[in-house]
Amino acid sequence: MTPAEIAARNVGPVACAGARSDRNTRISFEFFPPKSDEAEEALWQAIRKLEPMNPAFVSVTYGAGGSTRERTHRTVRRLIEETTVAPAAHLTCVAASREEVDKVIREYWETGVRHIVALRGDPPGDIGGVYEPLPNGYANATELTAAITRIAPFEVSVGCYPEKHPESPSIEHDIDVLKAKVDAGATRAISQMFFDTDAFLRYVDRVRAAGITIPIVPGIMPVTNFKSLTRMVQLCQANLPAWLVNLFEGLDADPETRRLVAASVVAEMCAGLEERGFSDFHFYTLNRADLALATCRVLGVRSAAREGIHG
Repeated sequence: MTPAEIAARNVGPVACAGARSDRNTRISFEFFPPKSDEAEEALWQAIRKLEPMNPAFVSVTYGAGGSTRERTHRTVRRLIEETTVAPAAHLTCVAASREEVDKVIREYWETGVRHIVALRGDPPGDIGGVYEPLPNGYANATELTAAITRIAPFEVSVGCYPEKHPESPSIEHDIDVLKAKVDAGATRAISQMFFDTDAFLRYVDRVRAAGITIPIVPGIMPVTNFKSLTRMVQLCQANLPAWLVNLFEGLDADPETRRLVAASVVAEMCAGLEERGFSDFHFYTLNRADLALATCRVLGVRSAAREGIHG
């Protein structure tokens, strides 16, 4: 009996993941641009800690309403100049004309960026407000994707929503929108964060049934602050399962135990998805490295430096 068969008979998906040898796991990380010198230091500590994991790419977000545009560009440039990782720059349609967006796209290409995450973006002001494109701007991520691929041969990742985009009338409509983004040149879809794995799997089945074949990458949000998470899921209308609420109940003043619980939750989720055939994982790091790093080990991703020391 193989180690994987023994693990499968006696324990859960995390141990099965540890026993698995035939793996081709690809990971990526999302960061957001810092707002202060202290935040800048924390961001680059996280990047340096995760860089040895050899991620397929790291993405850098725009703030709501394009509010972090210059800081996003500065962080992307620094990633190119100071690290070995491939940056994927977020780009949105918000508060910018087609001409302004096209200029950014060209500047990214000239800087050395070859991968863009194309998103419509949140409207300026309160998150969750009504989005209204500029009369001379791109209306949505489909138009933005078409513009990106027209200007240069970028790799283009787009968003997808396993539990439906908050503004969408139905999952079917969401899948039609994703199909349009693929037709416009999207090469990968990264999911909104989710905690209901069954809902994600059902969504992927429906996407495949619709004839969409690009990779659907699960977006993984390690839970570090449950109160903040609750606000985020309310905005994106993701389901927060009762079992997850119960696990974090009473831990508001106990960050150490919260982190241990969070590590267990994200490890089990990713190991379970790997069992079901998923090999790509995108981590919403919130500029913290530890939980993403621990989960990488569960998925068999090791630092080359560590392997050299211990191997």
